[in-house]
Amino acid sequence: MSLRRLSVIAATSLFAGLSALAQDAQQAAPPAAPAETAPAAPVAPVAAEPAPAAAEPSASEWTYGRYNELVEKTGRTMKMSEDSFAAVQKRKEKAIKAIETYLTGKLGKADPEVLRAFGEIPREYFHYNYEGKYSSASGAYETEAKPWGIGYGSALSDYLGQAYMTQLSEPDADDVVLEIGTGSGFQSALLSRIVKEVYTIEIIEPLGNAVAKILKDIGYDTVHQKVGDGYYGWPEVEGGFDIIMVTCAALYVPPALLEQLKPGGKLIIPVGPAMRGKQVLYVYTKDADGKVHSKRDVGIYFIPMTGAMQEKPKPK
Repeated sequence: MSLRRLSVIAATSLFAGLSALAQDAQQAAPPAAPAETAPAAPVAPVAAEPAPAAAEPSASEWTYGRYNELVEKTGRTMKMSEDSFAAVQKRKEKAIKAIETYLTGKLGKADPEVLRAFGEIPREYFHYNYEGKYSSASGAYETEAKPWGIGYGSALSDYLGQAYMTQLSEPDADDVVLEIGTGSGFQSALLSRIVKEVYTIEIIEPLGNAVAKILKDIGYDTVHQKVGDGYYGWPEVEGGFDIIMVTCAALYVPPALLEQLKPGGKLIIPVGPAMRGKQVLYVYTKDADGKVHSKRDVGIYFIPMTGAMQEKPKPK
């Protein structure tokens, strides 16, 4: 099977030992036409304009009418019946319970802030294939967590994996976070419900620009998105980052990310080749003296980091 095929159907956060996360990312919607997975060279950063303050939908305010209003505003074709919308909301309740059970089993307990944040984000809003221009919103909160293709070789990661990485990062209300690999925008939206600011970078230009718009339209104004090569991080952000979360597999840790990690900060990154069973999630921490420590976490599977990662040799 080719790497291209793997990158579309494989779980972008495939945790070892959980069969649900090994499901192929296939939907009933027609497949998108083949395309390049990402630019071969870094894309010039184009910062999204800051979003104006807006009322962010809480769980109680998220209605069928609000859903239709927002998806129409974003220009995406995502219509579903009111009955389908109601079914999605019922599955959401079960998904949150599944997340709580999963986090308790893996990490000893489920962080209430992670559960709250997941409850506040309308995941169906992020269920869209930008390359094929079709929606999978009616399938949100599937019983067996799996990734969903969003086009250009990228995917909306499964919700158990996203909740796991969020809790593993130990987010705090005062934290400033950098995410490498915006993808659907859901992970940055999830983090934004907990932390102070989120900066997120996407190397695939059409995907990055489209997702910047949907984050702006829903009113997540603490999320700052740009198109560029995450290998270099976001050095313009003064003071660095409390958390850096990488959602694509690197062959090694980019030096710039370690440099931009604050003392006391945490870098979560999948490392390994673009092969199943060969990638490991690593947690890097930096102590008060600037010394970096690493720890192996779990076996995973992510699509590969492209751009400079594939061009520059590993630093000695």
